[in-house]
Amino acid sequence: MLNQTKPRLLWLQSITCNGNTHSFLNHPDLFSILSHFEVVHHPMLDSIYSMEELLQGSVPCDVLILEGSFKEEGFLKAGVEVSSLIHAYAQKAKHIISAGTCATFGGIFKQNDPDNISGFCFDLEEKTSRYEHYASKLISLPGCPIHPKWMSYVLLMLANKREIAIDHLHRPVELYGYTVHTGCTRNEYFEWKIDTKNFGLKEGCLFYEQGCQGPYTRGSCNKILWNDVSSKTRAGTPCFGCTEPHFPQTALFKTQTNMGIPAKMPLGVPRRAYLTLTGVVKSFKIKRFSQKLLEYDK
Repeated sequence: MLNQTKPRLLWLQSITCNGNTHSFLNHPDLFSILSHFEVVHHPMLDSIYSMEELLQGSVPCDVLILEGSFKEEGFLKAGVEVSSLIHAYAQKAKHIISAGTCATFGGIFKQNDPDNISGFCFDLEEKTSRYEHYASKLISLPGCPIHPKWMSYVLLMLANKREIAIDHLHRPVELYGYTVHTGCTRNEYFEWKIDTKNFGLKEGCLFYEQGCQGPYTRGSCNKILWNDVSSKTRAGTPCFGCTEPHFPQTALFKTQTNMGIPAKMPLGVPRRAYLTLTGVVKSFKIKRFSQKLLEYDK
């Protein structure tokens, strides 16, 4: 029997690898978070309603979580078109959460069929015509996959009826209001333009030589660490820019430059200011940095 005092949560999947579900299921406080809701249906958790009941379109829903890319026609589930099912529950829901980059912008599946596959309310960074009228309910959580604590933040804010500030792509400002570059332990190397030559090393920046997208990517990966321990850049791997509309990009592991200057400026940095700073930096040689990198090159 439904608990009428708790918001009713429904998790639907479209074209997906299940990555966001698996990420969220690894949250250390998963069941404590879900205790604030009545889980009416989830593809991998015990739920009140079966898939058969869900397909009838009559399951109650306050919070709708969507995972996976969307195709208007041709993707069927037990004889029911996924898009019609999503429309039915999106109308009922008070809040809609797009979980992951595929559900938000189209993601990697969009590359295979760019004319027909999109995110829920966004096709890359542009609003879609087919789902745009649900945008007023939408909270976007892009990521490949999302950090489990990003989902828990949104769910607990909704459970406690707290307002969530969002940006122009409907991403929570608390989670996406700064870049992945913020909090990166390699920032000092970035400032002095000292790059590492290989993956996995502790020293050196990953921007020029390894194509790190951290300065162009909004997200809290270096502030809310994975497993409370690490992130891509802390492990010596460049950020892939997975929270942004045009992920995944080609030529990931090299920053495009013109005469040594990035073709695209880091977010919020004027070109003139960048050129001035790099001009000053070139006149310095930081001995302690150079010595550390020599030790790793041996």
